Amino acid sequence: MIRVMIYNEYLHEQTEEKIRAIYPDGIHGQLKKALAADDLQIRTVTLQDLPQGLSKEVLDETDVLLWWGHMGHQKVPDETVDLVKQAVLDGMGMVFLHSGHHSKPFRALMGTSGNLTWREDGDRALVWTITPSHPIAQGIGRFILIDHEETYGEPFVVPEPEETVFITNYSGGEVFRSGMTWKRGNGKIFYFQPGHESFPIYYHPDVIKVIRNAIHWANPVCRTEITCPHVKKPLEGNADETV
Repeated sequence: MIRVMIYNEYLHEQTEEKIRAIYPDGIHGQLKKALAADDLQIRTVTLQDLPQGLSKEVLDETDVLLWWGHMGHQKVPDETVDLVKQAVLDGMGMVFLHSGHHSKPFRALMGTSGNLTWREDGDRALVWTITPSHPIAQGIGRFILIDHEETYGEPFVVPEPEETVFITNYSGGEVFRSGMTWKRGNGKIFYFQPGHESFPIYYHPDVIKVIRNAIHWANPVCRTEITCPHVKKPLEGNADETV
């Protein structure tokens, strides 16, 4: 059983009727419903629940954390960011969705701005599978067709990824590295672009399949802090002198 926590700031759905009509239970509610499976134990948390909702105790009981944020990035407490970052370094898996590229935890883990180009014209998006052998791409064909999506474009200011799994092109001409992985400490991180709040993207079966695959991929192999011990004697050779 993989213990999954879905964070959604849950602001758009409460302030905009158009978005509430698409996600009446919030983006987190739709993701929980769509991802439901016998091997996943799913909980949700919103911005209003912080910091207690993502305390160290909660994160210790979370194998993979999904993160959706947009207009409330700066409202996330710094103490939560520090706890999330440490949990990933210790081995917790992390999946950042859509505008999560500007979230405090993403920037803290990447060490970069996460900036990119964007526009909201509802372009057609083709999410191309460029690493079909990757576990996150299993069950996905050559591409995922999304009829309408916010357009993201390069350059995307992130560190060189360990793997690029998906690249998206839009009907307006832009291209974007839309699915990438990194490792930080013991933890695995996946960023996946599709998911603008104005479109029903989290009802798309292939989008959900990618996220489900990412949860399984990011599930911790081990969960332990990497410390910095002071070793006073060498492992081999002359052990008379201390280090």
